Amino acid sequence: MPILYIVIPCYNEQEVIGETTRRLLIKLEEMIISGKCSEKSRILYVDDGSKDKTWELITRIFSQNERVCGLKLAHNRGHQNALYAGLMTARNFADCVISMDADLQDDINVMDDFLDKYNDGCDIVYGVRSNRDTDTKFKKFTAQGFYKVMKFLGVETVYNHADYRLMSKRALDALAQYDEVNLYLRGIVPDIGFRSDCVYYERGERYAGETKYPLKKMIGLAIQGVTSFSVKPLTMVTGLGLIISALSALALLISIIAGICGAHVTVAVILSTIWLACGIITTSLGIVGEYVGKIYSEAKRRPKFIPETFLKK
Repeated sequence: MPILYIVIPCYNEQEVIGETTRRLLIKLEEMIISGKCSEKSRILYVDDGSKDKTWELITRIFSQNERVCGLKLAHNRGHQNALYAGLMTARNFADCVISMDADLQDDINVMDDFLDKYNDGCDIVYGVRSNRDTDTKFKKFTAQGFYKVMKFLGVETVYNHADYRLMSKRALDALAQYDEVNLYLRGIVPDIGFRSDCVYYERGERYAGETKYPLKKMIGLAIQGVTSFSVKPLTMVTGLGLIISALSALALLISIIAGICGAHVTVAVILSTIWLACGIITTSLGIVGEYVGKIYSEAKRRPKFIPETFLKK
């Protein structure tokens, strides 16, 4: 039977950590009794520099139950880095790892299906939402638009999949070879290339607390995904520059001809053309700047995470 670790990154999750632990311990015990996983299986919480009592609660739960482990990062590093820290820690003890969020929106009952597919030879099993009925219209529109944009830009992603997945130790060892600082695991994991499959489930409502991924962070994650896996925006900027140059040359030619013919070109038209060109140029510089910023981060080679405390029995 495989040793399973359930990795859960946490940031200010004191409202849900108790209920999440209760449900997962019941589920883990069921899977152990049914022979799905080993008695050495564990739940690993990763505290990403929480400012509330999350780590205090993890420490208390750890002292009461040997199936719960805790990893405290020295500083808040963001969701993707915290998840990566948990995966890299768990791979030293586990045969396979399931990652999920702490808010109980992911259906833990499909973990049996994850393990079935793992036992059938899959190194990666993706948890995929079967629908988005619980999302607002705005969230549904932006999420679907995000996946379409990523596909257009040539980034390989799994549609309607976030970070609820199973990875084998072999897949985790391969993930460890990706040495980049700017992590976008939803793009990196499909790039690994091992045998994979999907498990479909309905995502529920958040049990308690507030989402840790507001619109600002979602936009940041989208930019991270695009700039980490595709240079197509730079190609588009080049093409846009050529088009602007051609249109500017055409506008200049028309203005010269109009002047020769005695026609009057209004100031408003000229200013509108200038402001439009300035806006496009500024946007283009911003896109280039995103890539330069990524190069800057990668060149410094700073650690993706620094562990402060690790609790394991």
